[in-house]
This record gives sequence, C-alpha cells and structure tokens, in this order.
Amino acid sequence: MKLHVLEAGDGPAVALLHGLFGRAQNLGTLARRLAPHYRVLSIDLRNHGASPHAAGMTYEALAGDVLETLADAGALPASLLGHSMGGKTAMAAALLAPAEVKSLLVADIAPVPYAHRNSAVGAAMLAIPLDRPMRRADADAALRDAVPDAGVRSFLLQNFLPGAAPAWRIGLANIANALPDIEGWPDFSPRTYAGPTLFVRGGLSDYVLPEYAPVMTKLFRAPDIRKIADAGHWLHADKPDEFADIVVAFLQA
Repeated sequence: MKLHVLEAGDGPAVALLHGLFGRAQNLGTLARRLAPHYRVLSIDLRNHGASPHAAGMTYEALAGDVLETLADAGALPASLLGHSMGGKTAMAAALLAPAEVKSLLVADIAPVPYAHRNSAVGAAMLAIPLDRPMRRADADAALRDAVPDAGVRSFLLQNFLPGAAPAWRIGLANIANALPDIEGWPDFSPRTYAGPTLFVRGGLSDYVLPEYAPVMTKLFRAPDIRKIADAGHWLHADKPDEFADIVVAFLQA
C-alpha cells in the first residue's frame, strides 16, 4: 500500500514514522530541523492521517507499506526513525529488508509485546455517537472517563472532524480491531539487523525497561541506548530540542 507522505529538503533520505493515533505532522518540529540537510519523508501510516484505510495492521504489513512507499519515491535505502508504533514499524522494516535501511532510530519503544489501555481508549472513541451534530468539546467530554488526561484527549481528537456530520478522519474501526497486533510483537527470528541502531527512551517513561535489553541486543547488533531525562513517552514533544540534537548527531555519525 502506498502511503501519504509529507516531503521536505534534499539529501540522504530519512523517513519519520509516527505513533498510534498520530499522524505525520506530529514529528513536524524534527522534520523542519532535518530538512536543511536531509530529504525528510514524514509518513502517515495505514489508517492514520491522510493514508488509505485497510484492515490488518501487523508489523509485517505496516513495514511493507513503508518500504513500498519509499521505493515508489526513489528514497531507498533510507534511515528510519519511528516513535512508539512507528518505532516498531521501523524495526520490522529493518529486520525484513536490512539492505534498504541505512540506520535505525527507535523512540521510546522496545521489540516486545505490551499490555496497555488502548483497547479501552479505542472503544471509547468508537462509542462517540456520529449520528448527530457534535462539537469538539462534546467529543472531549465523551472521552473524559476513559481518557482522563486532557493532553492525551487533545492528541486523540486531532483525528476528529466535528460539525453537522461528525466523523473520524482515521480508520478507527480497523485500528481498534488491530490493537492486539499493534500492542504485540511478532517473532522475527532468526532475522537480525546489523546497521547502526539507536534506542532513545524517556526518563519518565516505562516503555523501555532494563529487562528488555537482551531481546534488543539479540535483534539489533550492539544498539546504543540513550535516555532523555524529564521526558515521558512523547519525548519528541516533551524535549524537542534535546531529541533533535540526538537525532542529528546519530545521523551524522
């Protein structure tokens, strides 16, 4: 599947992959920092942003979409940078097609399955009635019990189109059905990726724990692991300058 891409700059190709319920613009600050020296391709993953909607969101499928899109753009091999779900997609692409991935940067996610509250969040989003006029404030109120954090609700509602005929711009039902695959991680053994690899974790996040190191080093040869103190899971938003500095140093190494 060919995906929607926002492109800027010229030079070595760098693809940016957003997280669950996100879109390409979420990494816009980083894209602008990189564009003077790199060809930056910010990609909307399947069922997200302006990309096509389709059932099935295994990491093999998501990685295949990204590789097909970059090949169509003449942007392979490319460096891949992904946050959360996008990080898992980038890892899958590196394992499936290592010759097409120059380097790999994974932001606050590990190659392990997780058990998060995304199913409850997806159900709450699906439960918002779309058969009547609705303001953004109405949708926000409808999500409050399932998503008490106002910042997270605002992030989710970037995908909501209010008005007389409200709608979700994303393939919400497809995403909700695929959450077991999105929160999981397939067995890629015996595949490995030997290219330059950097994991960047938020110091306030519990997504990348010390006990995950053995599987990280099994799949990715001698990966570097960096921490951004006082940053949570959305480290690129919490500490944008520090995150961008780390990315630039990694790409220039």
